[in-house]
Amino acid sequence: MRALSEVPHRSVAGRRSSDIVIKVLAWIAASLGIALMGWVIVVCVQRGIAAWNWDFFTQLPTPVGEPGGGIANALVGTLIMTALATALGVPAGFFAGVYLAEFGKNSRFAHGMRMVTNVMMGIPSIIVGLFSYMLLVPTLGTFSGWAGALALAVIMLPVMARTTEDILNLVPNEMRESALAVGAPRWRATLGVVVKAARAGLLTGAILAVVRVSGETAPLLFTALNSAYWTIDPGQPYANLTVTIYQYANSPFPDWQEKAWGASLLIIVLVLGANITVRLIAQRGKQ
Repeated sequence: MRALSEVPHRSVAGRRSSDIVIKVLAWIAASLGIALMGWVIVVCVQRGIAAWNWDFFTQLPTPVGEPGGGIANALVGTLIMTALATALGVPAGFFAGVYLAEFGKNSRFAHGMRMVTNVMMGIPSIIVGLFSYMLLVPTLGTFSGWAGALALAVIMLPVMARTTEDILNLVPNEMRESALAVGAPRWRATLGVVVKAARAGLLTGAILAVVRVSGETAPLLFTALNSAYWTIDPGQPYANLTVTIYQYANSPFPDWQEKAWGASLLIIVLVLGANITVRLIAQRGKQ
């Protein structure tokens, strides 16, 4: 072991210079990211706010080339399909995360699950869309909201699983030991004590999983497709905001292009609202 006198020491001036350089680089990177995000928001507000009116939120799309109408069916379809995906993906991801944090831990099966989860988080969403297409579209004989919801749920599942595991690992072991010491079975100690203590973080993870799929377009092009009509039945092609934006933005009609900007602004507002909600929940959980 080397003596302390032999360990090279950096000068105070060198450490201060390195600290200043790192701070400046971090400030530049953060400022660049904030500026780009602000630019996106400003452009969407400038181009999309003009499309916002009562008809925009309550009317169906008009025929091709005819001005007017709205995106009510796409808005409702997106909300329903996201709710279906949440009902499929969030509980599965939650229980997977509970297993990894509380029961599997360092077992071989748990290590395999973590590896699969990490791989799933990195899979491009278009591949998930192809998977859902091959699984459901030929079986049902049509594009459908179920296929779209499955694709979104597959994307949400690994996010929820990893978030749940990380949040539960932050709960002190003393809480688990106290519950087990009074005779509570392991499952009751986990669900009644550990999960309850981490409920704010778990709710935050669920909202983040929903936000993760809020702007996905590629999976829905292969699964839900789109519809110009009211589509409450998930067994039919399903109207949704992201594919509507894609189709309207690529059209030659100025009215449709304006509605594409309006729908983009709507998604930004919804995502920002969800993120603000996450922040408030997290802050309340800390308090």
